[in-house]
Amino acid sequence: MLESLKRMLGLGAKVDFKELVRQGAVILDVRSKSEFAGGHINGAMNISVDTLGSNLNKLKNKDKPIITCCASGMRSASARRILKANGYTQVYNGGGWSNLKHRI
Repeated sequence: MLESLKRMLGLGAKVDFKELVRQGAVILDVRSKSEFAGGHINGAMNISVDTLGSNLNKLKNKDKPIITCCASGMRSASARRILKANGYTQVYNGGGWSNLKHRI
């Protein structure tokens, strides 16, 4: 059960987020604009999870690594599922943005 939950949230095998960023990964913060304005990772792109489906054109390369993040990891898990369902091949749930910031 725990492994299923981890897979659903995109938290499976340990991911080297620092290395993904070195390779040019996009950090996609899926919180609202106001949440993003209150603090975020430098260089992160902000597209709220609610509008992600209609803004996929902003993420042109479907094979480029994308690290999703939000406040706690729930919306970023939803964003990961949306991206994977639309053909993006390397999508990782980074969880909460403040925690991710310390891991990169």
